[in-house]
Amino acid sequence: MRVLKADIGHLDLVSEVFNQYRVFYEQQSDIESCRDFLRKRMEKDESVIFLAVEEQGEVVEPLGFTQIYPIFSSVSLKTHWLLNDLFVAEKARRRGIGEELLNHAKQLAESTGAKGVTLETAHDNYNAQKLYEKFGFVKHTEFHYTYSL
Repeated sequence: MRVLKADIGHLDLVSEVFNQYRVFYEQQSDIESCRDFLRKRMEKDESVIFLAVEEQGEVVEPLGFTQIYPIFSSVSLKTHWLLNDLFVAEKARRRGIGEELLNHAKQLAESTGAKGVTLETAHDNYNAQKLYEKFGFVKHTEFHYTYSL
């Protein structure tokens, strides 16, 4: 297994695992819309995607990915990274792939001099919460987050 920074040449591989991720979150499978969404992010340089793959000769299988978006902190005058997506295919879990993807995200934040990395997950996603805590992510209790359309 290796983790690489995905580019347009990896679009089909990323789209495959991105579609699985969306299905995991109870969205309809739609590989073409996933491909279009990711292509736009890549062409506009709006996110960074790290892709975990397994290679056996000419066959490359996507195992998981993380997608992070730059955001900006007006108070600290620094870039901040939003880790919006992290997914490992069911058959590839319990192999440390999530940890490797998180390592790459944190290394990107460090190498860009960012303030940090922010993420969110479902209240009942206990496995992910344990992983994030292991990596030093701390649950916010001093801020109140809201959402609106």
